[in-house]
Amino acid sequence: MKIRPMTSLAVLLLSAVALGAMAQGPGEPAKPDGPTTQTTSPGARFESAGYASGEEMHKTSNAKAPAMSEAEFTKARQIYFERCAGCHGVLRKGATGKALTPDVTIPKGTDYLKVFIAYGSPAGMPNWQTSGEFDEATVDLMARYIQQDPPTPPEFSLDDMEKSRKEYVPVNARPKKKMNQYNLDNIFSVTLRDAGEIALIDGDTKEIINIIKTGYAVHISRMSASGRYLYVIGRDARLNLIDLWMEKPDNVAEIKVGLEARSVETSKFKGWEDKIAVAGTYWPPQFVLMDGDTLKPKKIVSTRGMDVNNEYHPEPRVAAIVSSHQKPEFLINAKETGKIWMVDYTDLENLKAKQLDAAKFLHDGGFDSTRRYFLTAANSSNKIAVVDTKEDKMAAIIEVGKIPHPGRGANFKHPKFGPVWATSGLGDESISIIGTDPKGHKANAWKVVQTLQGQGGGSLFIKTHPKSSNLWVDTTFNPDAKISQSAAVYDIRDLSKPPQVIDIAACADLKDDGAKRVVQPEYNQKGDEVWFSIWSAKDKQSAIVVVDDKTRTCKAVIKDARIITPTGKFNVYNTQHDVY
Repeated sequence: MKIRPMTSLAVLLLSAVALGAMAQGPGEPAKPDGPTTQTTSPGARFESAGYASGEEMHKTSNAKAPAMSEAEFTKARQIYFERCAGCHGVLRKGATGKALTPDVTIPKGTDYLKVFIAYGSPAGMPNWQTSGEFDEATVDLMARYIQQDPPTPPEFSLDDMEKSRKEYVPVNARPKKKMNQYNLDNIFSVTLRDAGEIALIDGDTKEIINIIKTGYAVHISRMSASGRYLYVIGRDARLNLIDLWMEKPDNVAEIKVGLEARSVETSKFKGWEDKIAVAGTYWPPQFVLMDGDTLKPKKIVSTRGMDVNNEYHPEPRVAAIVSSHQKPEFLINAKETGKIWMVDYTDLENLKAKQLDAAKFLHDGGFDSTRRYFLTAANSSNKIAVVDTKEDKMAAIIEVGKIPHPGRGANFKHPKFGPVWATSGLGDESISIIGTDPKGHKANAWKVVQTLQGQGGGSLFIKTHPKSSNLWVDTTFNPDAKISQSAAVYDIRDLSKPPQVIDIAACADLKDDGAKRVVQPEYNQKGDEVWFSIWSAKDKQSAIVVVDDKTRTCKAVIKDARIITPTGKFNVYNTQHDVY
């Protein structure tokens, strides 16, 4: 599929704005019904000025920035945190998304910025207005906000963390054995993004076990090495510890580790199972090491410093964290510096850490099938960095497609090239397949051995399973609804064949007009089912669709009023054992 460059899209849409086409006319996208983010005054829908007499105005250092009241600025700052900071950065310096500092945004102007916010782009920028997430007034509000000086949030100390920590059930009061009849290996932890909750769903019965309050927009769920404890961390840096042994699994402890976060992991090396937890924050740019069963914070390490180009960066956010299977170490991605930290957790008092130069900006990643090599996306460099966790050194840096976004990637045995790992991406339709066997297939190791053509840009996750012959790819952030509501599936046995495109959203048979974005294929423990989230706005119906992996047909739909904005899903066994 040929992708139109973003600049061309901007020219076309900006022309429409200039001609007054934002008032709906023939052939235009329908205005969304029931927007999730409303303005306080219907009369403010298209207005950037005309404030009430005496209303306090927001002060900015740049006279060319458009006017905003303090109330508008406060509201926009919260929306930016919830929707934009993950890609563009707290200080708006950019990473996965473009920099949005005033020197960049003011010259473009409000109308130009409104186009991109409203309609998105094939390179992964969501279409906030046409998907129904924002109304026109909110688009205007955000276009003006990103032309203001970015506010700098406060720091967050060890004392701040400890003050926030709660132990709902002390360790000595927790069960000594599993107190329920659930098949824990096939439970799914499902993020309910805008509800600030997760749903624990029984993968065998498809019934909801419990809806658990967590932080806002949980990014990931991670399992302890023993399979007992589930750790979930929200974008608001609230970390929850859930005990799956309880009669009804629920929170036993929580802590707030900063102001914005995305990553958590626990120690997995033999003899250290469940003992140490680590959480990384977007703000402040740092990571904290904690006791694994109480979340008591022990050590904070700042990631501020020099990047791979020997330039200082004030906001190197912590992205992916994985726990080494080769040594008692965590691998921690410092996003903006392009450096991977190898952190020895055996002595927190005298912490030892080594930094490897990779590339910018580091994001998600996972292990190869042997769990020796860590492959991670440096998405603004269009590269995959490979770390040999046995030798603690870089094995390779590989050119791939535009803005790779693998999640944890997909491992399988290629019929021609042997063991491989695959990534899709946000920026184009390419799917890069990389050889991962330097011993058995040396000529193919750390090279792109094949490139597949997907449906388009905007992919967030790619997935397979050791017992499957299918490779599933979503295109969640593609602005074309037909593409974002479907998934492509490839036959691993013959990758020369084009993919089958399956309308996953249609399987859910949702009656309203929500965005119905399809996100994150996730296998069950047996590898014979693939679960997809149907992600609509928080005031629209969403669902989970379960697909039979062998027949590629819809098998079940999980609908419940409590399933609000489902995104990530994490099978307990697969997450615990790094199966992907």
